[in-house]
Amino acid sequence: MHPVVVIGAGPQGLAAAAHLLERGIEPLVFEAGSGPAFAVSEWAHVRLFSPWPELIDAASQRLLARSGWKAPTEGYPTGAQWISEYLAPLAAALGDRVHYGARVVGISRKGRDRSVDAGRADQPFTVHLEHADGTGERLEAGSVIDASGTWGTPSPAGADGLSSRGERQAAARGMLSYQIPTMERVRALAGRHVVVVGNGASAKTAITQLARVVKQEPSTRVSWVLRRGVVGNTFGGGAADELPERGALGELAQQAVTAGQVTLVTGFRTESVLVDDARATLVAEDGRTLDPADQVVVLTGFRPDLSFLSEVRLGLDLRLEAPAKVAEEVDPNLHSCGSVRATGAADLAHPEAGLFIVGAKSYGRAPTFLALTGFEQVRSVAAELAGDHEAARRVDLVLPDTGVCGGAGVFDAPENTSTADSCCAPSPAVLTNACSN
Repeated sequence: MHPVVVIGAGPQGLAAAAHLLERGIEPLVFEAGSGPAFAVSEWAHVRLFSPWPELIDAASQRLLARSGWKAPTEGYPTGAQWISEYLAPLAAALGDRVHYGARVVGISRKGRDRSVDAGRADQPFTVHLEHADGTGERLEAGSVIDASGTWGTPSPAGADGLSSRGERQAAARGMLSYQIPTMERVRALAGRHVVVVGNGASAKTAITQLARVVKQEPSTRVSWVLRRGVVGNTFGGGAADELPERGALGELAQQAVTAGQVTLVTGFRTESVLVDDARATLVAEDGRTLDPADQVVVLTGFRPDLSFLSEVRLGLDLRLEAPAKVAEEVDPNLHSCGSVRATGAADLAHPEAGLFIVGAKSYGRAPTFLALTGFEQVRSVAAELAGDHEAARRVDLVLPDTGVCGGAGVFDAPENTSTADSCCAPSPAVLTNACSN
């Protein structure tokens, strides 16, 4: 039996392995992709808004330092640089503890399905794998750390949380995508109509990229679709954000709207996507229709893949699909001002003892996850698994303030726009609510 199986060789999975190894516990890491941080490699062109010191885990740095590795200290890396300069060397340092092309397709208790109580806690976990060559494998583990992330399960354009009519067809024909486009792809959209659906950092990144194309080719049209009826905190916390690059990203997106490079469409909840020979047309639940788009970019967040955890007992929040104690901190329906609290093993525990969900997946559908959060999570979980309960309870991290108040903001435009419930600066005014019929 293996002491601990870690699912995912991304930033948090590799960091978990480093912390476990430092505490004398041999980890076994399974990655579905063909190399370390495979999900990061799919957004390799995107620059992170966290600086280098906040993207490197402490135990991982100590492990790498043994071979003379020097940590980058300045600047904001792209995803590709994060891999080449840190994550790939870390995976190499962990050696044959990391296995690629190995997808975890199920977790259970030996001889016990989800419904069985008797003797459950005394049985090891069974981890079911599918390898790249099509073969399967089952092995046993004392504990499981799920750091598989959410990248593979993007949320759809449909406003009710399900794919809108015609959405899959548009995606299959390349008219609709769920990733921030590369600059090569962005430049190829010059002179065309592009629709971006979404409200978070990914959407703002795409908007700023497209705004640069509009400057160079004014015939390019960009429509930015928000489901909410008011702008609210769409542009982020600006100068009040303790991650300056995150604040600057929102300010650039706001400038693009103010300058008329981007048309902001509010209160548009996609019901269907009409597809013709070359273009996709978004139709809202209220009947409004956007002009046909050459490309629709859906950046509405991600959600956890819980399918392979169906036979273990999870304590998840009903709204976010995050561990209940974590959800209390990050629920955008409830969270108001300041930073969220760092979370550790006690917050990440489930009714299934020995199972922990860490990293972006631990936030469920919430969009506010930072690498720093995951590094603190895996430090605490490794301490707990090593029996160092005092270290597991300790919080070694204060997360940076976003500078944003009001959680998810007002979903629909209120009759009274008073800021009485806000503890920060007023939200930007609605710039436009126009769309074509």
